[in-house]
Amino acid sequence: MEAYRNQELDFAQRAADLVSRMTLDEKIEQIRSSAPALERLDIPEMDWWSEALHGVAREGTATMFPQSIGMAAAFDPALLEEIGKAVGQEARIKYEQYSSHGVRDLFKGLSLYSPNVNIFRDPRWGRGQETYGEDPWLTSRLGVGYIRGLQGDDPDYLMTAACAKHYAVHSGPEPLRHEFNAQVNPKDLRETYLPAFEAAVKEGHVAQIMGAYNRTLDEGCCASDLLIGKILREEWDYQGLFLSDFCALADFHRTHGLTKDAAESAALAINHGCEMNLGFVFLNLREAYDRGLVTEEVIDRSCRRVMELRLRLGLYEQPASVRVDHDLLDCPEHAELNLKMARESLVLLKNDGMLPLRGKFRSIAVLGPNAMSIRALMGNYHGEASQYVTVLDGIRKAAGKETRIRYGVGCELTPYVPPEGKVAETSDDAVMQFFQNVAPTFNLLEATGHGDREAEALALAEESEAVVLVLGLDETVEGEEMFGGSSDEFSGGDKKTLLLPSNQRKLMQDVLALGKPTCVVLLSGSALNVEAEGLNALVQAWYPGALGGQAVGELLFGDYCPSGKLPVTFYHSIEELPDFLDYAMAGRTYRYFKGKALYPFGFGLSYTRFAFRNLEIRADEDVEAAVLVRNEGQMAGRCVVQSYVRWNGGDENQPRWHLCAIGDVTLEPGEEKSVTLQIRRDALYTYHADGSRCVEPGSYTLWVGGGQPDERTAELTGDRVLEGSFTL
Repeated sequence: MEAYRNQELDFAQRAADLVSRMTLDEKIEQIRSSAPALERLDIPEMDWWSEALHGVAREGTATMFPQSIGMAAAFDPALLEEIGKAVGQEARIKYEQYSSHGVRDLFKGLSLYSPNVNIFRDPRWGRGQETYGEDPWLTSRLGVGYIRGLQGDDPDYLMTAACAKHYAVHSGPEPLRHEFNAQVNPKDLRETYLPAFEAAVKEGHVAQIMGAYNRTLDEGCCASDLLIGKILREEWDYQGLFLSDFCALADFHRTHGLTKDAAESAALAINHGCEMNLGFVFLNLREAYDRGLVTEEVIDRSCRRVMELRLRLGLYEQPASVRVDHDLLDCPEHAELNLKMARESLVLLKNDGMLPLRGKFRSIAVLGPNAMSIRALMGNYHGEASQYVTVLDGIRKAAGKETRIRYGVGCELTPYVPPEGKVAETSDDAVMQFFQNVAPTFNLLEATGHGDREAEALALAEESEAVVLVLGLDETVEGEEMFGGSSDEFSGGDKKTLLLPSNQRKLMQDVLALGKPTCVVLLSGSALNVEAEGLNALVQAWYPGALGGQAVGELLFGDYCPSGKLPVTFYHSIEELPDFLDYAMAGRTYRYFKGKALYPFGFGLSYTRFAFRNLEIRADEDVEAAVLVRNEGQMAGRCVVQSYVRWNGGDENQPRWHLCAIGDVTLEPGEEKSVTLQIRRDALYTYHADGSRCVEPGSYTLWVGGGQPDERTAELTGDRVLEGSFTL
């Protein structure tokens, strides 16, 4: 038996033997993301690029969970691990289905380019929806959970190969990502931008890490001595695969000016530890070898790493641990898991008593461009669901026969601007072009715009006792790098403002002027400011997944208590923030923002009231906090318990406080339970200007409750969190 087939040997030995049997050109072909079959060694074709950000994406029917930022709002790492397991199982099933018919091309493999553990440092960033928010500790816990779920629990074989991206110091602006040079000081690098990747490596044992497009501290992220060599390989002892983002290596010579041509770019990347190219630049490795820019030994090293991962995925054998019942694909159990996450993800930001709706109104007008939108359920990097429940669908079902539901779109998602600059509120370019060409003498552009649709909406609102406005964005306006110019509100996938699109603002203002009880349900992947006089209730629904509309409808009518918490700060405006290009953390996120937030990180209301008492803290090797939580309201509900910490020896360059532990408990009315939070030593690190870290001796303040210990949270909730101290 050939050594590479011998299961008695470890994967490294088997991979080394396999690579030793390849020619140089064969090895080069195998370290590209689109790897051809090598029949003489019984290696089938494999495309390494597949997506699974919140469900198996881009390869047909699969369970579509809420977008990542929504899942982060659940503050529930254990649930995210369950979802990761479900996604990993479905990805394995899809792979087996396609490959059984000889199809092994793009998006149909076992290498999943998820999760995105970048820090959502600025609400303008369009891809922030893919992340777990602004906090490094929360992102670490959720990222590790999702990775563990995707990869399975076998110590040797992988259900799928997860990939932590985009390493590192990467969070916009999208239009500049191919040329941008992120400058960051050592403290911010270590305290904010790297912890989630470190946790992915050391705890999640993530199989792959993807480098970012930009430069960081003058080095290309996919060819960085600091990021790859010193930190990832030496400090963290990472043994997995490092790959480039799609076409990122071409940026070395096209936009970054690091190299002169593709052969130099290929050599720069592989010599610095980028072992796989998502894209085409590694096609030039033979030329780089012939020019003496790279050695065969370096190519061998990369190929061994690639083949070792293929073996762990079951290249020549399929162990029982990765065999999955195909009935699990898009199954009822995963649908229930999807709905559970959608319910936990919704954040109630405002409520003057209008919600829950049940029994209060005989008729409700449901208005807005996202009310019946399937796209607004999805978020980016989505798959295809077998069933979609829009917000309108969910409201109708939850309302039942007792409440009359009237629907009107009111306006399009964003204003449409024809080439002449005349504004018409429709996104149907073909229709607009028709009217421009064949009916220029008639004022039909305005006649087909939102004016009559808003009139319809206002009439429906007038005829109803209450209004639910379903507003926000979708992946067509915020997301990954988009082409086609910019507007006053959006640029290349990023936002230029924290306001709703102007046509939605007008619709909301005109509806509020009617004086009807009004709730806004906001579907977006990022923070927006929709505050307006007369608004009675506000629900942040994110992009809630294929069944998200059901969760929204049930929440509005009080079938369960909302429990979601904000994983990002909601600011009043971008004027409160530093420049988007500034990667320093001063003035950003709840840890360093000195202003008064619109809605703080960790905030979220409930339909019931939770009281906290008897905080007890034990501090030795680890720190443990116990607290009694009592449901003093009239509804059963889930309470997210949060703990924040501050070392009292710090100066103004240290965070005000930072999240260090979370837990949850579900309580019936009048029920009380003790909740114990474990605060790990690595959650107590203090980071210094040179990037060094330690658990400092001395006094610490610890807060435990339903949110942050800031004045704004106390103002919004009417409660203050418990405060204690300990000494290390």
